[in-house]
This record gives sequence, structure tokens and C-alpha cells, in this order.
Amino acid sequence: MVLVAAALFGVNGTVAKVVLSSGLTSLRLTEARCVGAFLGLTLLALTRGRSTLRLARREVVPIATFGVVGVALVQLFYFLSIHRLAIAIALLIQYLGPLLVAVWARTFGHEHVRRRIWVALGLSLTGLTLMVQLWSGTSLDGLGVVYALISAVTYAAYLLLAEREVARRDTVSLLAWGFFFATVFWSVVQPWWSFPAGVVGRTVSLQGSLAGIHLPVWALVLWVVVLGSIAPFSLIVAALRHVSATRVGVMAMLEPVVATVVAWAWLRESLSVVQLLGAAVVLTAIALAQTAR
Repeated sequence: MVLVAAALFGVNGTVAKVVLSSGLTSLRLTEARCVGAFLGLTLLALTRGRSTLRLARREVVPIATFGVVGVALVQLFYFLSIHRLAIAIALLIQYLGPLLVAVWARTFGHEHVRRRIWVALGLSLTGLTLMVQLWSGTSLDGLGVVYALISAVTYAAYLLLAEREVARRDTVSLLAWGFFFATVFWSVVQPWWSFPAGVVGRTVSLQGSLAGIHLPVWALVLWVVVLGSIAPFSLIVAALRHVSATRVGVMAMLEPVVATVVAWAWLRESLSVVQLLGAAVVLTAIALAQTAR
């Protein structure tokens, strides 16, 4: 489930990039993504019974925290970071999140984190560094790095909060409420009456090797909502019933590998031998983490 979710997130990055070429800003796309996911997950939850959506008073604060911090702020600070940094650099910094989860589990959760998990985390970050090629003279924007670091912290919080809350209620209703509170957050930050509705009616080229194909922006946004949000978020949270947050974080590092390969095949972004080696190292780390039962 985690690997499929990471693959969907990786493909979603390129789809989102095509959407953003239409003139829709990254923050507005995130807002639409949260609202669409909330509506879709709520309808899905209702088909399983209205009782699944009941929210006890004691659950309001923790699930609201999950929705705002673990859903809305992860995306907010990620998009703020890629505004100032290359996407690959921002992803590398964000994926310090799984390391923070392991540190939390060992320090505050008093869990025994096996040595191979730490090795897997080190290999993953090494592989991502090779893919990004930090030594190539890339200049880093200080504020962009701060945003990316905050994104890493909120990503770690998302995994830990989801792991705790999924033990109390089912995956679909948890995410429905999480995206509800994320939607409320975005509605305050960016009121809906100012949403550029005319943009979603435009038709855009899929660019790169698919440049001859044109689709309406709303269809691509629908992809981002269903296959880029509802499906992968549900898979990640459901997986936390069976796999620890630390291992989920390591395996989710498949996302930048998939994102890089998709960008190469679709948008014709080149891959060097070193980047391919980095992808192989990340995959090795994921396989190693899988052996830490």
C-alpha cells in the first residue's frame, strides 16, 4: 500500500506541474485538492454508514490538529519551499521527516528502532542526495530551506498523528475529517470567492512527449484529487494499521524516485548515471527497511 501510494504521489507531481502551467497557482491547486478530497472521502464514508462520520468531542482537537498540521501545512510549506528552491532539493529536505519519526519513536515513544532502520534512513538520504546532485554548485535560498525544514517537521507530524488516530477510527472517516479541517484552514487563508474559476475551464497541452494531447484543466485537477490525494492518502493511513510510521516514512521515499523517472519519460527531463545510481540506493534502502519486522 505504501509503495503504490508513493508511486501515485510521484506521478502526481508531473500532473500538478502541467496544471500549474495553466496559470492556477500552487496554493490554489492545493486548496482545490483538499476540498475535492474532502467531498470524495465524505461520500465514500457515507456509503459505509453515516455512523462512521460521528465525531466525539474528545476527538475534535486531535483530528483538527491532524487536518491542519498533517494535511494542510505539509502542502503549504512544501509549495512555499519549491517557490524558492528546486523541487528536488525541497523533496530531499522534506524527506528528513522519516528520520525525525525514527528519532521521536526512539526518544519519546521508547520504541526499539532496529539498527537496519537507521542504516536504511542513511542510505535513503544518500540516494536522494545523489539524485539531487547537491555538489553541482546549487545555491540554496535561506528562507526556502527554512520552509522545507518546516515541511519535514509537519510531514513527520502527519505520519505520527495518523498512526495514533487510525488506531481509534477507520481510515476513510479519519481522512474525511482531516481534509475537512484542512479545507476550513484554506478557506480562511484563501477565501473561495476569490478563486479563479475561469482557469479550470481552459485546455492545456500535456507537454513533453505528450505535447500533442490537450485536456481541460478540470480533468487534470480531478486526477490530482482522486489519484493524487484520495487514493494515496488512504493507502498511507491504512498501511499504518500494519506498518510502523518509521518504516512507512522510509518506504515512502520511493516517491522522488518515481517522480524523477516520470519527469524523464513524460517531460523529457534528463537523468544522469549518478541520478540512476541514487535511485538504486533509495530502492535498496526500502528493501532493507522491509526486512526490519
